[in-house]
Parts: sequence; C-alpha cells; structure tokens
Amino acid sequence: MNRKKGLHTAATVMLALILWYFSFVVVWGNFWLKMAFSASLLAAISVAAMGPERKKEFKVTPRGIAVGVASAIILYYVFLVSGWLLPRILPFASEEIFSVYGYGEGTSMRLISFLLLFVTGPAEEIYWRGFLQKRLVKRFSPLGGLLLATVIYALVHVWTLNISLILAAFVAGLAWAIVYNSEKSLAPSIISHSLWGYIIFVLFPVV
Repeated sequence: MNRKKGLHTAATVMLALILWYFSFVVVWGNFWLKMAFSASLLAAISVAAMGPERKKEFKVTPRGIAVGVASAIILYYVFLVSGWLLPRILPFASEEIFSVYGYGEGTSMRLISFLLLFVTGPAEEIYWRGFLQKRLVKRFSPLGGLLLATVIYALVHVWTLNISLILAAFVAGLAWAIVYNSEKSLAPSIISHSLWGYIIFVLFPVV
C-alpha cells in the first residue's frame, strides 16, 4: 500500500469513528436510520475506490449463498449461547445486552428489517471487509490484515462504553472476516451479516 492509499485508508477509519459516535451517542435522530446513513456513506467511498475489481467482489455463487446462510445461522447460535453465558461471567452483561435492543426503540419492525437486510448489513460489509480488510491484508498479511480490520471494527463501538457490544462486534466481525477471506467475494459475508442481523434483532432476539 503506497502512502496515498495509506492516508486514504486511515481517513476512512477516522470517518467511521465519527459516524459511529454520531449513530450511537448523539441523541438526535433515529438510530437505525443513522446507522444506515453511516454505513452507506462508507460503502459509497469503498465502491468508488474498488475500480475494475468491483464485479469480482460481488460475484454470487450457489456455494457463496450456502456459506452466507450457514454462517449466519451458526453465528446466531453462538450469540444465543453467549447471551445466556456472558451474564453468568460478567454480572453487568445482562443490562448491556438489553441496552443494545433499546437503540432506536419505537422504530417500525418493517423499517428495521428492510434496513438490516438491504442497507446496513450490505453496506457495512462493503466497507469493513471489501475495503478496509482487503487493504490491510495487502499492507500486512492475510492473518494480520484480517485481525487488524476486526479489531478496528470492534473498537469503533467503544463510544458506547458497552463491553458486551464491543465483544460482540469482535466475534461477529471475526466471523465475517473469515468468511470473506475464505470465499474471496463479498456476497457470502453480505448474506451472513444481513441475515444474522435480521434474525437476532427481528425474528429471534436473544433477550
């Protein structure tokens, strides 16, 4: 990665930090709409930077669909078990988990479903995996880039001061990073992220 690309990448991370602060901490506005806007802005920057590799990134295959669906279901059950186990290790975890479901309270479930499936989930994957992880892998190594991108993804949630949410972001981010790294396409991780979000926030919440 040359100096110009390095500065551009760092600037997008700073922007992500600002946008996540705006989404999670700033009281004004609807949380789900703010997240959709924030993720979409980062995705637009990412797509613009992809160049001719854009088509390859969004290639959809039967295997990719299967991997996306399977990983979403597995990840949901990981969180289901964690939602039961974590409060027994960290007494404050129950309150933290409940608070996550409190974001954007009163928002229509139809709107939340639409945003998770077709806006926020896909847009987050385009930036965090298709842009940031890919660039960091090129700069460092497959494992180093994957882990660094995952750590950054978890740390942008630090504004919430919610340890359970930060841990959840790391676990989920690591899962999607592995999916993207193994499949070499955004389609499986987009399917996984979007479907998982829909299941855990709309269909079968873990609280």
